[in-house]
Amino acid sequence: MDSIDRTRDRRWTDWAITTVEADANRSADTHLLPFPLPPEWSVDLYLKDESTHPTGSLKHRLARSLFLYAICNGWIDEGTPVIEASSGSTAVSEAYFARMLGLPFTAVMPESTSRSKIAEIERYGGKAHLVRDAAGVCAEAERLAAATGGHFMDQFTYAERATDWRGNNNIAESVFEQMRLERHPVPAWVVVGAGTGGTSATIGRYVRYRRHATNLCVVDPEHSAFFAGWRDGDPEATADGSRIEGIGRPRVEPSFVPSLVDRMVRVDDAESIACLRWASERLGRRLGGSTGTNLVAALLLIAEMRGRGEGGSVVTLLCDSGARYGATYFDDDWVAGQGIDLEAAAERLAPLLPD
Repeated sequence: MDSIDRTRDRRWTDWAITTVEADANRSADTHLLPFPLPPEWSVDLYLKDESTHPTGSLKHRLARSLFLYAICNGWIDEGTPVIEASSGSTAVSEAYFARMLGLPFTAVMPESTSRSKIAEIERYGGKAHLVRDAAGVCAEAERLAAATGGHFMDQFTYAERATDWRGNNNIAESVFEQMRLERHPVPAWVVVGAGTGGTSATIGRYVRYRRHATNLCVVDPEHSAFFAGWRDGDPEATADGSRIEGIGRPRVEPSFVPSLVDRMVRVDDAESIACLRWASERLGRRLGGSTGTNLVAALLLIAEMRGRGEGGSVVTLLCDSGARYGATYFDDDWVAGQGIDLEAAAERLAPLLPD
């Protein structure tokens, strides 16, 4: 009789899971904010404010789920180096959890990444590993993980499967619970952008599982591959990338599940920025670029509902604070340098906006 024993001491695993779940318990939920629209429209708009997470963005949920998924799969143990391909909010949030667990963290990113973004990752004890070719960050992250005996988180592959879409206070369950006492408690639409595709997969699965009469709209910025990939049924679609941080990708990522999407809307970057500036003034606080993109699609759907004489509710995401974008979306010189015409974009948006 042959026998191989690979049992391991799971005391660190037990501690790590408890520690990560304690973070979720401390920041159990985020606010659902009503967006001011004329009451005679008979359509209510809500923003799920993900900027209130400890690391300031929707990616905090993703990072928490990815760590739990990796730990429970036995991929991360005490001292395991954690590697990710990200220069944005995902890297910041993963650095936060890695520090919490005493794990070394490295974010692989293009060498063109701004110093301010690198500083955010370093503030949580992470390191930046810069590469010349932006298209090669995932391959380099995989190579670095193999060379160091670490684990490549690979957000673009595992985002859709790391979250428990049936419930467990995921973002979908949270939205529907918070909507329970509203005038139109079951949203006609939930509008989200696609970065990894994990959030749209979670919401799309949840509404089917709970049998809600809610449609899922995924909004995509220009220069992103998701819209063309969904429209043409082409998982190999490619594009240049995106100027709207957190959403849009140069390829259709593995975590994007097109069969869950009821509608897609592609939004020009100029319209995203014009809308985020308009909404920031209306709310009295700065919003991030992806929130502007989300709002363009949400307002388009609301205009269509009004045109059909329908009432109801629409929910979208306030993904992060605009405080990070003072040198980009809120900087007139940066906007001009990008060749973006905000005045023309505002004119195109005007029919969708309240007076």
